[in-house]
Amino acid sequence: MTPIYGRISRRELHSPRSAAAITVAVVAILLCAWLGTEIVLLMIDQPALLATPTELATGVASVSTVPASLLTTSALVCALIAIVLLVVAVTPGRRARHLIDSERTVTVVDDEVIASALAGRAARVGGINPDSTRVSISRRLATVHLVPTSGQPVQRDSVQQAVRDQLDGLRLRPTLQTRVVVAVGGKVGT
Repeated sequence: MTPIYGRISRRELHSPRSAAAITVAVVAILLCAWLGTEIVLLMIDQPALLATPTELATGVASVSTVPASLLTTSALVCALIAIVLLVVAVTPGRRARHLIDSERTVTVVDDEVIASALAGRAARVGGINPDSTRVSISRRLATVHLVPTSGQPVQRDSVQQAVRDQLDGLRLRPTLQTRVVVAVGGKVGT
């Protein structure tokens, strides 16, 4: 795979962190706008919206009089927010897509398309209604949930093999492991 294909693949599989960055920027802008408004209101001798800058400074200076449990709780909340923002900033976002292995092109397939194909195959092999089949796809695992019709057993191993063959034929990257879950209780057939 050429470097250009690698870059295209990465762009298609990973989402940008724009939403998180925009949210943090909007919060910072609103905070600065509020502080600026409070300062302007103080300068033109108008009542404050929430607190004057003097009251804010006094509140910060008197933080030592606040109960320790409240300070600890607020510090933990701030630390948790900081950790979440750090993790969001460092880890790559992931789109619900996989690549089909090809040397000549970059072929991207949505996880919903993969799930639909696997659900159809599992329903045919299991001999059940397609509406009784649900597939969920994660980064490395395809889980097929089957709800058989009462009194008609489903051969889990044959469905597992059929789903595995379907995935092998697609040659997805990263590869998906399969898991087939057959519900213990069936539903009444129509």
